[in-house]
Amino acid sequence: MKKYSDMELEKLNSQLRGVAPSEIIQWVLASSTNPVVTTNFRPYEAAILHACTLVDKSMKIIWCDTGYNTLPTYKHAQFLVDHLGLKIKLYTPKETAAYRDAFFKGIPRVDSPDHKEFTRQVKLEPFQRAMAEQNPDVWFTNLRKGQTNLRDSIDILSYSKDGLLKVSPFYHWSDEKLDEYLREHKLPNEFKYFDPTKVLDNRECGLHA
Repeated sequence: MKKYSDMELEKLNSQLRGVAPSEIIQWVLASSTNPVVTTNFRPYEAAILHACTLVDKSMKIIWCDTGYNTLPTYKHAQFLVDHLGLKIKLYTPKETAAYRDAFFKGIPRVDSPDHKEFTRQVKLEPFQRAMAEQNPDVWFTNLRKGQTNLRDSIDILSYSKDGLLKVSPFYHWSDEKLDEYLREHKLPNEFKYFDPTKVLDNRECGLHA
C-alpha cells in the first residue's frame, strides 16, 4: 500500500468527504493486498462490518474480546457473524479473568495505578498480537468525528502510531445518519456494550492513541 505524505493525505481526505463509504472501501481495496477490519461489536459497529464485507466477503475481521462483554453484546456479535458471514479472527487475553480478579481484585478504577497494566493485558497485548500475526497493510475502523479529542484530530484516512493506514469510511457520519443506514439494511444495533478499559465513552483505551 502506498505511503501518503501529509499533503497527499490532506488532499485525499478533502476529496473523500461526502463519498459513500462503499466507494471509499472499494477505492482503498484496489491498492490493498491484506486488509483487516477491527471490531468490538460496540454501538454502530454493524455498519462498518456490513459495508466492508459487502465489498469483500472474505475480508478478515479482527475481534479482540476482553472477556468482559455483556450477554447482549455476545448475542449481537453472534448474530452478525452468522448474518454477514464474518471471517472472524478472535483474540483474547493470555491471562484468565480469574487471574485478574485475584491479581487486581476486580477491574481497577481508572485512577488506580493498576489500570495501565490491566488495559495492557485485556486490550493492548491481544491487539498487538493480532496485528503482528495478521500483518495487514490497511486497517478499517469505525472511528468517527466527535467521539474523542484524538478522533476529532484525524479524518477518513490517517496513520496509526506504527505507520499503518487507517480508513474510517463513516468518519463524518452522525448517529442519526448511521441509524438510517442500519434501518435501510435491516441491521441491529447494540447499546449494552461495556469496555472495562475505558469506562467513559470519551476516553481512549490506547489502541488509537
